[in-house]
Amino acid sequence: MRALLIVNPNATSTTPAARDLLAHALSSQVQVRVVQTTHRGHAAELARRAALEGVGLIIVHGGDGTVNEIVNGLLGAPEPGSMRAVTIGPIPPVAVVPGGSANVFARSLGISQDPVVATNQLIELLELRERRSVGLGHCDGRWFTFNAGLGLDAQVCEAIDASRSNGHAATPARYVRTAIRTFFRNKSLEPALTVEVPGHDPVDGVHYAFVSNSSPWTYLDERPVRVNPETSFDSGLGVFAMKTTAVAPSLRVVRQLLTPGSQPKSRNLFRVDDVPKVRIRSRVPIGLQMDGDYIGMRSDVEFVSVPGALTVIAPSRA
Repeated sequence: MRALLIVNPNATSTTPAARDLLAHALSSQVQVRVVQTTHRGHAAELARRAALEGVGLIIVHGGDGTVNEIVNGLLGAPEPGSMRAVTIGPIPPVAVVPGGSANVFARSLGISQDPVVATNQLIELLELRERRSVGLGHCDGRWFTFNAGLGLDAQVCEAIDASRSNGHAATPARYVRTAIRTFFRNKSLEPALTVEVPGHDPVDGVHYAFVSNSSPWTYLDERPVRVNPETSFDSGLGVFAMKTTAVAPSLRVVRQLLTPGSQPKSRNLFRVDDVPKVRIRSRVPIGLQMDGDYIGMRSDVEFVSVPGALTVIAPSRA
């Protein structure tokens, strides 16, 4: 089988040595060609071309942003409101060897954070011909694999992107510091969001909202952060919408997010799992992020779940 290994050399934990080890190890299973990305959007271009050329497997060595690009390159722009994928033709399965900082998508699939261990996992999975279909979400004309959000998390992603441009690594500690600064900077702002979920009354007075396609929502080093524990790649979307920025109730919810087995709840929190779609409106433009990538300012966004949109090389269940 022909395979394309797409490597983002600028991802946090990718190295030439790891790339060469991965390519050499994979050569026992597939006929592999290695290409490094050179610019934003390049991974999407490479994946789309590979699919059109009939390549049988796309392997990603990079972070969540590179994975997101490849998924969007393979599937093309989703139809607004549609709960099915409109593809460019046969879509090859995707395998991920983590190379970023958080690697949420890969880890949620049961792939090791360690690139060497993940490489051995991938070889074994290829030998066993093990794969699974996962659902994805889309909004604003783009696919997302594990989460999206309006407000707080988007502002944090925007700040992290800016710090990366200035040469700072995207470490968990930097994410935490940035999140705390952003929270207190916006603490006194009036809530601007209204969340509309089928079967529920509209929820007004929301400060920020997260939409999950899997759980965990993210990781702090080895600690998972679970905003919607019942959400998975096999279910619909999870919605987590906070109606307060008061410190005490916010800290209580954060503690629940970090506690294993907890089901976050608060009278200031609207949370629901397994919804086919959710619409979030804002009375003023507010930041939107997808898979940790800041997209821009939006005032009306519909998030849609699409079951079984992508085939991945991963354990049948994480």
